[in-house]
Amino acid sequence: MPVRRQKLRYYVYVVALDDTVWNDARFRRANPDYRFERPCVYVGMTGLDPDLRFDRHKAGIQSNRYVRDYGLRLMPELYEVFNPMPYEGARDMEVELAIGLRETGYAVWQA
Repeated sequence: MPVRRQKLRYYVYVVALDDTVWNDARFRRANPDYRFERPCVYVGMTGLDPDLRFDRHKAGIQSNRYVRDYGLRLMPELYEVFNPMPYEGARDMEVELAIGLRETGYAVWQA
């Protein structure tokens, strides 16, 4: 039986968050090693184009509250190189990207 090729239709994305997100105690607790010269970000994955997914967050459609309330813009310089990819790759890359950004001092929310 032939091996089916996985469709590369999933994406990871990073959203810059307004610095005022740092006033949220839950966000602060999740980022004890945050370095203030770095941005606060949200890392996600989607089967949609990241621009469309960002618009849906901002409109409150299947939205993360941090992106809805504090999201400023996408940061393609942090994720474009990885996209597109199969579902399993995107699922794993979302976690790895969040860990990597946090290790370099970003404040990260990843659901």
